[in-house]
Amino acid sequence: MNVWLVAAVLALAGVVMVVLVVLLVRDETAGDPTFGLLAALELALLVQAVVGVVALSSTSREVSGVLFLSYLLGALCALPIGAFWSLAERTRAGTGVLLVATFTVVALELRLDSIWGGSGA
Repeated sequence: MNVWLVAAVLALAGVVMVVLVVLLVRDETAGDPTFGLLAALELALLVQAVVGVVALSSTSREVSGVLFLSYLLGALCALPIGAFWSLAERTRAGTGVLLVATFTVVALELRLDSIWGGSGA
């Protein structure tokens, strides 16, 4: 798996998390700029999913394919679920849900990296 892509996803997720913490401190809800950042992160996750599937299909490493793919898909689904929940809950709690969803992406990314590195299942 591409280390630069994982680093880019983690960096973008870090930026999103900082923005969300600032919104929570200010007691504001997430607006269009925040959802634009989330869309950019989701696009990076989509690219990573495609790259990950291609890398998995062409590797000779001992990687659990089902486990790896489930983490790829989980990371891909976390943000849309959080975004829909946040749009339904237009309060500070909705912004908190986005923060938890972004933190979930970070945790899944770190686990993906360890699975790819060989400390999998």
